[in-house]
Amino acid sequence: MQKITPSLWFDMNAEEAVNFYLSVFRDSKILSLNRYPENIPGVGGKVMTISFILNGQEFVALNGGPHYSFTPAVSFVVNCGSQEEVDYYWEKLLEGGAAEQCGWLRDKFGLSWQIVPAELIQILGSDNREGAQRVSAALLKMIKLDLNVLRDAFGGARG
Repeated sequence: MQKITPSLWFDMNAEEAVNFYLSVFRDSKILSLNRYPENIPGVGGKVMTISFILNGQEFVALNGGPHYSFTPAVSFVVNCGSQEEVDYYWEKLLEGGAAEQCGWLRDKFGLSWQIVPAELIQILGSDNREGAQRVSAALLKMIKLDLNVLRDAFGGARG
């Protein structure tokens, strides 16, 4: 069991959300599903919590009702090893959601994701500060991140 597990509050659509995330991320599964006691009005017998794993990361989804919703103040970063992987996660998680700036998107449940090529973190932390500044400027103009454009910016190519 991991020490810290993100818990996600859904408006009674946790099961739909979990099934969606399981379809996007490989090596994922449901660990457990708990239902509200039958004697609770309005929710009796419905799914209360679902524990699940996405690519080795454990989560809990809670059907808590309409009281709270997601904000971009909390997001999940998907570190991608290639542009193909960026494209895959971007397209899948964006279905029914909304694209935002700098590789961020909101999925159809309102949860924020950052789809990031892992190489970007290396570039931004590089000793080549001028290259990193060019990459930052290029990044601010993007919606979905394009690794080739970022590499060109780092190397000094103008576009």
